[in-house]
Amino acid sequence: MQALETFLGKLSDIVWGPPMLILLLGTHIFLTFRLGIIQRYLGKAIKLSFTRKTEGEGDISHFGALTTALAATVGTGNIVGVATAVAAGGPGAVFWLWITGVFGIATKYAEALLAVKYRITNERGEMAGGPMYVLERGLKMRWLGMLFALFTAIAGFGIGSSVQANSIAEMLKTSYGVPGWATGLVLAFLTALVIIGGIKSIARVCELLVPFMAVFYILGCLAILIVNYQALPGAIALIFKSAFTGQAAVGGFAGATVMAAIRYGVARGLFSNESGLGSAPIVAAAAQTSNPVRQALVSSTGTFWDTVVICALTGLVLVTTGSWTTGLKGAALTKQAFSTLGIIGPLTLSVGLLTFVYSTILGWSYYCEKAVEYLFGTRAVYPYRWLWVLMVFVGSVTTLKVVWSFADIANALMAIPNLIALLALNGVIVAETRKYLGEERVLPAYSSRQS
Repeated sequence: MQALETFLGKLSDIVWGPPMLILLLGTHIFLTFRLGIIQRYLGKAIKLSFTRKTEGEGDISHFGALTTALAATVGTGNIVGVATAVAAGGPGAVFWLWITGVFGIATKYAEALLAVKYRITNERGEMAGGPMYVLERGLKMRWLGMLFALFTAIAGFGIGSSVQANSIAEMLKTSYGVPGWATGLVLAFLTALVIIGGIKSIARVCELLVPFMAVFYILGCLAILIVNYQALPGAIALIFKSAFTGQAAVGGFAGATVMAAIRYGVARGLFSNESGLGSAPIVAAAAQTSNPVRQALVSSTGTFWDTVVICALTGLVLVTTGSWTTGLKGAALTKQAFSTLGIIGPLTLSVGLLTFVYSTILGWSYYCEKAVEYLFGTRAVYPYRWLWVLMVFVGSVTTLKVVWSFADIANALMAIPNLIALLALNGVIVAETRKYLGEERVLPAYSSRQS
């Protein structure tokens, strides 16, 4: 078992190495300029994302699709992942993390557009879409679509269910003495209560949970920044300076080069917002929308909220409080930073982690059930939901290092087929965008004739 863990760890380092990071970031930059800087429509996209009216074919609203995707995307990476980046790359990592989020908006837009364009209606009358259908219908490469679906199903059992449940169980056990089996039972019950009802049930819960957890965490971060307002200008200056000059050793911090800041900032940003991995487009395909561009714009705001806002605020808190100089890493570093707000700080962090992790379990359950549906048909969906619930309980009482490693590798391998589709079909993406946004054309949602 030890040998297997070592092998998987090395394999994970390879698949998540510089070539993958360059490919992902390169795709972000390429699509940004290929689409004429689609980020300039962010304001309209945010406004459109709060539209709840029924329009076009689909199972859930724009907002429901966005919050479900955010439920899966916003997780421990926004809290612990950012701390890991700052601990290894210094304050400059926050800048590069933020830049990754800005460019990643274009990729999230592109993959959602293709997901809606090539989606189908299954035998139950529900929408089904995502990179697997894009690869099959857009590139005539069903075999590659099947590989994507397989990687998604494998990754989900680790990243989406058991590992997430284990992180909640460990936190409650360490902080409050709650036994893992008790956490597992409650969490499995709450998960079953939601996911057995399918995407409409998941979306209803996410529409309530995601805004609450995001606003609660953002307010907690802002409170810390307000308390430490005198240090804020210096922290911002340090972040920008360190991004281009590196950071010398300070306190318990060992020092970091410019390359370390770029490497860890970009890596954490990519892992956090999932732009290019192909996960979020699966739920984007379920949205009620009159054309692919509308939902693509809404989906693109997910990267904005996840990385440009939430991850950036976490990074600012870590630097402004000076916690990054203590030599602590990961969760311990984040806990130290939030402790500067007295009892409210740790409470904010605990609620943030609990809600972020639970929402990830819900969001990823839908991604994986659609992957299983693609591989085995709709008959496999219902049994799979119960298997997902079981894995939530198992993860709460067992440390599954091998499962985590497998999931980490599969998560990276998801990106490769998806990026192939994005790059090969970039002409389709541009054509659809020009069709609805060309020459500054106003979107249907903002036309008085259709409003």
